[in-house]
Amino acid sequence: MRVQLFTLIAALLLASPGMAQTQAADQMPVDADGVSDPLAPRDAREVTLEEFLWIARPLVVFADSPADPRFRDQMQMLAERPEALLERDVVIIVDTDPAGQSALRRTLRPRGFSLVIVQKDGRVGLRRPSPRDVREIVRGIDNFALRQEEVRIGQ
Repeated sequence: MRVQLFTLIAALLLASPGMAQTQAADQMPVDADGVSDPLAPRDAREVTLEEFLWIARPLVVFADSPADPRFRDQMQMLAERPEALLERDVVIIVDTDPAGQSALRRTLRPRGFSLVIVQKDGRVGLRRPSPRDVREIVRGIDNFALRQEEVRIGQ
């Protein structure tokens, strides 16, 4: 059910970025049943990195168009293993409109497709120019010092 819902939301974003309604970070996106969905992709124009400071790890997917095959591949890969991302407090943010110049785009300055993972302390932890599967993303997050500390103290 979660993968189907995630795929549906990603398809809506691909069809028309303006059609997908996203919520601020303090209001989790909800699915059709009214259930909170922490992994529903959020529009970069509607969030700031400060909203997630010490709370979550923003995973930002940039592309020059929602039709970019790399963007589509990345969204599909993220939908395949949502549990691993949830365990690591990941929130997914998308920006497929370079002309919109979102605050995230101005701050992180991507070129074309880019995958950026921001640590809970606000620093960029990982930046990749091509799609990555969840296994590789999780491995990168697990190497962050803050994540290792979380695991040690049992959070």
